[in-house]
Amino acid sequence: MSSSNHSSELRRLALSVLQPGFEGTEAPDWVLRAIGEGLGSVVLFARNIATPEQVARLTARLRAENPELVIAIDEEAGDVTRIESWTGSTRPGNFALGAVDDVELTESVARDLGRELHAAGVSLDYAPSVDVNSNPDNPVIGVRSFGTGTELVSRHAAAWIRGLQSAGVAACAKHFPGHGDTAVDSHHGLPRYEADAEEIAARALPPFRAALQAGVRAVMSAHLLVPAYDRDLPATLSSSVLEELLRKELGFDGLIVTDGIEMGAVADRYGIDGATVRAIAAGADAICVGGESADQGTTELLAEALAAAVVRGDLAEERLAEAAGRLRAFAAWSTGLGRSVPVDPVGGDIGFTAARRAVRLTGPVHDVLPLTTAPHVVELVPATNLAIGKETPWGVAVPLRERLPGTTFVRVHQRQLAADAGFLDAHALAPASGRPLVVVVRDASRHAWMERALGTLATARPDAIVVEMGLPGAPHPGAVRIDTCGATAASGVAAAEILAGAGHTVPARTAEPV
Repeated sequence: MSSSNHSSELRRLALSVLQPGFEGTEAPDWVLRAIGEGLGSVVLFARNIATPEQVARLTARLRAENPELVIAIDEEAGDVTRIESWTGSTRPGNFALGAVDDVELTESVARDLGRELHAAGVSLDYAPSVDVNSNPDNPVIGVRSFGTGTELVSRHAAAWIRGLQSAGVAACAKHFPGHGDTAVDSHHGLPRYEADAEEIAARALPPFRAALQAGVRAVMSAHLLVPAYDRDLPATLSSSVLEELLRKELGFDGLIVTDGIEMGAVADRYGIDGATVRAIAAGADAICVGGESADQGTTELLAEALAAAVVRGDLAEERLAEAAGRLRAFAAWSTGLGRSVPVDPVGGDIGFTAARRAVRLTGPVHDVLPLTTAPHVVELVPATNLAIGKETPWGVAVPLRERLPGTTFVRVHQRQLAADAGFLDAHALAPASGRPLVVVVRDASRHAWMERALGTLATARPDAIVVEMGLPGAPHPGAVRIDTCGATAASGVAAAEILAGAGHTVPARTAEPV
């Protein structure tokens, strides 16, 4: 093979293992050209999505360049949503499904999502999160997990994967070997999972084993350090984790995808290009990039870095070719998926049905609810991690106002309380005088300022109704507490229905551990 032909082949191989994002709701020319030159995948984010019809046109245009193009999306159908990022998810997330603990319901919700994604032209979904959320201070997993118990997470992970893949979309179990027992957000820093190998095998790995038994087609690596397997390299860059543990010990032969390679946990230490080369060398088959770095220059940088690493001898060409081969095999498999998607007998309202079933209540519910007069709603708003779109709406006030006209509300941020000691008196308590007060929080137990504000409000108004839309956590003050187990649009509607009694009987049940 001549030098120029070899360079061309290396570039094609390098492009084939990248899964870049891009800007806009139409396919950029540079993406179309790259597909023609060998790019094997793209990934969609909220910025690429306006309407179902538009997404279908976009994916059709992309596949006109290559019918076997893998089109991925990071859609968890919970707080992390792309397909409904501008409106909020009409399905509850994993923690709510775990709270209900009905594997048939979980499978049906995932199948419903799969049908929507399949119709949009998506072939790979970076979901579900099968992490066991064993650390309540985890800043990045939380309600993205099915729960805190290994067995519960395992059975729902398998059900979710079966449901999604039965609808013609490949699932991707993440974040291997488990991101649940960490206290650092890998978007910004490098988390450490300090458990020994025996504990990891007992707590974190069973959901991944269940995912593999359910036939999951892809696994996403985590950007975290696991000293039990590798004291120096994050899991995404570690052959001990990817090859020895995932491939050999667990027996996975499908596609290994990295978490976003521009995330701080790896990019800050090795550069986005250096992390890419190390990930492929360690055993990854596809590089997810573009959540933040979605320009042509990034794709070119990574393709050039991979090709140059082969020329230097830092990356074996056989390893790059193996990764490209796995991507081609995945593409061929996914192209044949879902041409006849089964009809789910549960019906199209499955997301709202599931969200209603997930709600947990404590306190003298039947003495307080439903409300007979329009309340004032105070929503305490935390900063969320980068996995959750800043544009994604959440809360209870808007759906409640639709059911109880005259409902007023205020959204309160930490910076407002820091700047004005009288903010809560003026904007939360005064407007609620003579009216019911509803306080909405999200992961209050993880935010000291939020717990303080909630305590202030509940002291002034012991009759306040508290709606927790994150992890249930410790008991909150207030007359009645409503746990939605997630902050999706469906969960907000479910809470609003209970508050307003809008056509739904207040459930006669109390909070249950998950």
